[in-house]
Amino acid sequence: MSSSLETITLGGGCFWCLEAVYLKTRGVRRVESGYSNGQTEQPSYEQVCGGRTGCVEVVQLDYDPAQIGLKEILEIFFVIHDPTTLNRQGHDVGTQYRSGIYHHTSAQGELARAFVAELARLGLFPEPIVTEVLPLAHYWPAEAYHQNYFERNPHQGYCAHVVAPKVEKFRRTFADRVAA
Repeated sequence: MSSSLETITLGGGCFWCLEAVYLKTRGVRRVESGYSNGQTEQPSYEQVCGGRTGCVEVVQLDYDPAQIGLKEILEIFFVIHDPTTLNRQGHDVGTQYRSGIYHHTSAQGELARAFVAELARLGLFPEPIVTEVLPLAHYWPAEAYHQNYFERNPHQGYCAHVVAPKVEKFRRTFADRVAA
């Protein structure tokens, strides 16, 4: 018997990177690229890239907590992006690339805040963690051409040089979590 699915929304730079990893994660049932936590309704990719919408590029995950817990999802999240660079991931710069955990329930928010605090306490990163933990607000799916982007465009420059190494790092670090 399968339990009901839970949903969490994560921002960690370009949504193509996060989407590519979580599509390959056992227990994750749905991954959708989108925009959230800004003030512009139904923004376009061009508007979000312009940096004036307040929106962050995110992935929204539906996962089966009987197969993978939120803590495990967050462990993956903190390995595949840099949570210490404010409004930046590599060459992607702007508030739309900020690191964030956008929870759907207060229990998720409590777990996420405790998880971030524990990482900070352990000193696993050379700089302070700047990941925001906030309730999800104003979520909109990204345009259709952004969905499954890496799978459809593996040889595109950004995918080959930025996304693919993150997917490979996930496969190496979390081999037991890779979906068959």
